[in-house]
Order: sequence, then structure tokens, then C-alpha cells
Amino acid sequence: MNNTLLNIKGVSAAAINAGIKNAQNSSANLNPADAEKLDLSIVTFTPETTTAAVFTQNVFCAAPVVVAKNHLNSHVRALVINSGNANAGTGVASGNKGLENAYQVCEMVAQALNINAEQVLPFSTGVIGQLLPMQCFEANIAKLATQLTSDNLPQVAQAILTTDLVEKTASKQFTVNGKIITISGIAKGSGMIRPNMATMLSFVFTDVKASQSELQNCLAIATNQSFNRITVDGDTSTNDACSLSATGASGVDINDCTSGFQQTLNALMRSLAHQIIKDGEGATKFVEVCVKGGASNEDCLEVAYTVAHSPLVKTALFASDANWGRILAAVGRSNIANLKAEDVNIYLGAVRIVKCGELDPTYTEALGSAQMQKTDIIITIEIGKHSAVESVWTTDLSYDYIKINAEYRS
Repeated sequence: MNNTLLNIKGVSAAAINAGIKNAQNSSANLNPADAEKLDLSIVTFTPETTTAAVFTQNVFCAAPVVVAKNHLNSHVRALVINSGNANAGTGVASGNKGLENAYQVCEMVAQALNINAEQVLPFSTGVIGQLLPMQCFEANIAKLATQLTSDNLPQVAQAILTTDLVEKTASKQFTVNGKIITISGIAKGSGMIRPNMATMLSFVFTDVKASQSELQNCLAIATNQSFNRITVDGDTSTNDACSLSATGASGVDINDCTSGFQQTLNALMRSLAHQIIKDGEGATKFVEVCVKGGASNEDCLEVAYTVAHSPLVKTALFASDANWGRILAAVGRSNIANLKAEDVNIYLGAVRIVKCGELDPTYTEALGSAQMQKTDIIITIEIGKHSAVESVWTTDLSYDYIKINAEYRS
């Protein structure tokens, strides 16, 4: 557990083992390791706190996503988060059990905290297609509400994990007129990772004073530079969500530190995003695909994602095989207009492999192999002379990725 996560004044939290993960398995398939795992959390805020959030754009969004969207414009006072069950594919139309259960969880939290149910945002992650084991919530939420303290965020970081191997946490500070602003964030995610307007699950907290619209703008900018630039397997989850809550406890208004706050938030969320990639399911490599010179940022991203999602490229990365033809082929099939082979240069680290669409005459297999042996690899692709530049961070594709996902429900 990471104890370097800085507390945010105005934020309290608690986590408990509610047996949610155990409830999803038959006794024959019960994983003994789940018996002690934290899987239910509550985070509460002082009344002055404002909260912004972004959510998955997957059409089959989960019931808690629907409820959280509906509650976001209320005066948010609490988050309730469970792992082990996504409450997705369980019905999001009025009267359906999945939606009903999500609302009921909010009611339980509201009753325990003496607030309104509309002031609670629910989040779930885990297996899709199974109803929430409501008995686990009924038996633990009231108890959890009595355990809230200001230094329990590390427990929440642990409780939100599913196939993750480690917690993802980050804290950063900057000073404004002698006053310290603190931002702390946690995240979870290891597989089913290609966020679209959000991330798997991430919760960020700060003591700056800001309106919801100001926070929403900051969050959108930071998300686009971090969580929307990572991919493990190209799959966008049904449950992706990222929230940003500001307590105002520092006494510093965001309008007095707009640039500093945005830069610090960007850096913190990029750190969390990179931690997700480094803990990608079965990952042995952390890979940046940087594309330069496209006619637009969209063109650069299209090329970057085409390379990052190529199973042939990803398996070559796992094998530390400098099979540059796979990278070249992926670039060539990218869906962008006016891509010319003679404009393409490709680098592994500082080693140029392809020059003007052909094998660089100075390249040797030994140079390429030395780069591919590294655990942190940068693939740079130049596709033109324009100023646009975009980077995407990804992983290799290993035997363990297949094993983890083949055995996920067993």
C-alpha cells in the first residue's frame, strides 16, 4: 500500500472487505486470495466541495455510469465504489434491476451519511453481466460510514483494484502566493484499456477552490493528454469514469493559479495513466508511440493507435524482435489521407530504421535488437513535415495477457 499519498483537507475515506468478489464465484471456483481483499469504498467531501467527471462513451455503459451522470449536477457529497462486479449488462432502462440496484446503493450511503441520495456518485468495476450482490452492501455500508478518516485514501486505492497487480497513486503540490495547493489521485486499470473521454476508474482530489464548470474544463484537458492517450488492448470499458473533486480548503481560487493548476493536474494524471500501462495485463514493456509531422493531430493519433493496436507489432515487442516490417505495415494501413511512403521515417529509440520509406542504409539488426531488449521503448514515426505531434502509450502482448483474460471468470 502506498503511504506517500498526500491527504486532502475536506476529503475522508474508508474501505472494507464486503465479500463482493467472493459473491461472484461458486465455492468450487472461490479464490482464497479474494477472501481478504478490500472491495467496497466510500469517499466523502465537505459541503463546499465541487465535483466534475467524465465517463465512458461505450453505448453499453453500466448502470452506475447512468446514475453518476444523473447525480453529477447535484451537490456531490460522496462517492461509493465497488470492485468485483461491474453492474454492467444488467439493465439501464427505468425499472431494470441493474439501475435499481445502483440507485439503491446510493440510498444506503445517503442514509448512513445523512445526505440526499442524489448527492452520491456510484462507481463499479469487475465482471460484466452479473447483478450486484446487494447483501454485501446492506451488511457493510453503515459500518463503513463509521470508519471514515482523512488518511484512508491508500485503502481506497487498494480496494478499487481487479486484475491490477499494484495500486496506482500520485500526489503533487505547487505554491501560490505562499500557499500550498495539493492534488492527489488514485486509479485502477490493467485490461480492457482504451479510454474514450475517461479512464477505467480514477478519482482525483484537490484543495483548490473552483466551480464545477472550471473543474470540468480542467479535467477534460488533463484527460485528453493522459487517459485518452493510453491503450493496452484497444477495448473501451463499459464502466470507465474519472472524477475530480475540489474542496477549496487551501483558500486559493483556481483563477489565481489557472496555469499552475492545469500543468500540475496534467502531470499527475499522466503519471496515473503511465502507471496503468506499466501494470497492463501481462505487460513486460512500456512503449511510447510518438508520431510527428502529420497534417493534423488526428492523423498523428490514427497512425499511433494503428501501430499500438497491431497484434503483430505488440507480439514482436514481447519477443524483443526488431521486426520493423510490422511497424512499417501498420503505418501504411493507417486510415489517413495523402500518406506517402517517401515521407515516412521510423526510429527505435535513437536508431533510425526506415528513411524516406526504405530501410536506412546505416541500420543493422544488432542496433534494432538492442533497442527492443529494453523494458521502456520509444517508437518514433515521422509522416510528414507538419507541426502536429501526438504520443500514445501502450504495452506488448504476452502469453500472460491471454492467460489472465481466458481465466478471468473461472
